[in-house]
Amino acid sequence: MISPALGEISRPIADISIQTVSGKWIKFRPFIDSGADISIIPHSVGKYLGFEMEDKIVEFGGVSGKHLPVIIKKMKMRIGDIELEPRVGWALIEEAPPLLGRLDIFDKFNITFKEKEEIVLFELV
Repeated sequence: MISPALGEISRPIADISIQTVSGKWIKFRPFIDSGADISIIPHSVGKYLGFEMEDKIVEFGGVSGKHLPVIIKKMKMRIGDIELEPRVGWALIEEAPPLLGRLDIFDKFNITFKEKEEIVLFELV
């Protein structure tokens, strides 16, 4: 990624799989964000997974101070060979970036960032 202020910057991205409500696994590449309380998926991804809007809408605030309307869902996720069912925030807007946040995930792994090699390692705790 090119930042106008900082030049070229690598962002840590997770190569994971997520499961649709019909059971199909799809590849998903969210940014790994240790500052995010919960993982976020954009609206279109949730629709593709088969999510429905029957749950309560809550709002999260980010660093920018903007509020993001989400519905908290559980979804099946694979990181390597490990299958999890974390809670995620299904954003009700498309502009939300896909994020892998801490809740229900970071407590299960030691995560190592090898910045120079552009590698992220997830080691089961």
